[in-house]
Amino acid sequence: MAGSNEVNVNESKRVVPLNTWILISNFKLAYNMLRRPDGTFNRDLNEFLDRKVTANAIPVDGVYSFDVVDRATSLLNRVYLTAREDEPQLRVVGDEKPLSSSEIVPVILFFHGGSFVHSSANSAIYDTFCRRLVSTCKAAVVSVNYRRSPEHRYPCAYDDGWSALKWVHSRPWLKSGKDPKVHVYLAGDSSGGNIAHHVAVRAAEEGVEVKGNILLHPLFGGEERTESEKRLDGKYFVRIQDRDWYWRAYLPEGEDRDHPACNVFGPRSRTLEGLNFPKSLVVVAGLDLLQDWQLGYVKGLEKSDNKVKLLYLEKATIGFYFLPNNDHFHSLMDEMKSFIES
Repeated sequence: MAGSNEVNVNESKRVVPLNTWILISNFKLAYNMLRRPDGTFNRDLNEFLDRKVTANAIPVDGVYSFDVVDRATSLLNRVYLTAREDEPQLRVVGDEKPLSSSEIVPVILFFHGGSFVHSSANSAIYDTFCRRLVSTCKAAVVSVNYRRSPEHRYPCAYDDGWSALKWVHSRPWLKSGKDPKVHVYLAGDSSGGNIAHHVAVRAAEEGVEVKGNILLHPLFGGEERTESEKRLDGKYFVRIQDRDWYWRAYLPEGEDRDHPACNVFGPRSRTLEGLNFPKSLVVVAGLDLLQDWQLGYVKGLEKSDNKVKLLYLEKATIGFYFLPNNDHFHSLMDEMKSFIES
């Protein structure tokens, strides 16, 4: 009989396109090398292995980008904009001209995934994904280089997300429309989806406008072991013990997974009832072991009378959106475009 690891590898190869399987498998191999049993992390090796790309002032496929550091917080944001034919000179920092004075140009504030630990705003996979968002959604994208754990635990990533939201709202060159203002949507995958939720909650509490949330298989959890966690443990790139390691690395020392950062509708979390919480698009991959927590999140939003759209992709795994080689990718792009335009 084949060993369980071989069975799991063969099953994931059968479901996932080969080049996507190779990409995610390489990430998994690297991640296993970087995590240490004592809860520390090999950051130097991580930075060496993470393929990064520079911003490009010369447009590629109609999109150009530049990095901006918020002087107040030292937080780096990578900005992606459409290169317009009627603007021969590309936008530079300090230019106060709005994105458009006639039509609305959405601004997607994006938080990359990586379980609060891996990747960055200039990681190649996220640079490519943000460019696709610009083209698909006809939007500007601001990708946030938030601080990562375990060096920077809760609530650092949320604080950086909040700072980035305020920074975006303060940029006159990100405004658009006849009555110019910044039309902000929050988006993120994995831990980035978790960050988007918590930033949106704070925005609702403090009266800062967010037009909508887009969460791609967001990283939620709790002390209880759900059916999907037991059934899918180790089968499609992810093990429960790995997820537990990342929560121990991010949450305050001594906290468990029922902390409100992780279990957002758990016994210790605040209610969203009465909050002017933005509409949400929640994308759940049917082969992600955390799907029960994500589906529970959708139910929690519904119970709080918040508008939410669920996109459930039965045969999708984590990371299906990194390459445009599957139907799930195109379904996601269509839904995101429709969500922002609605």
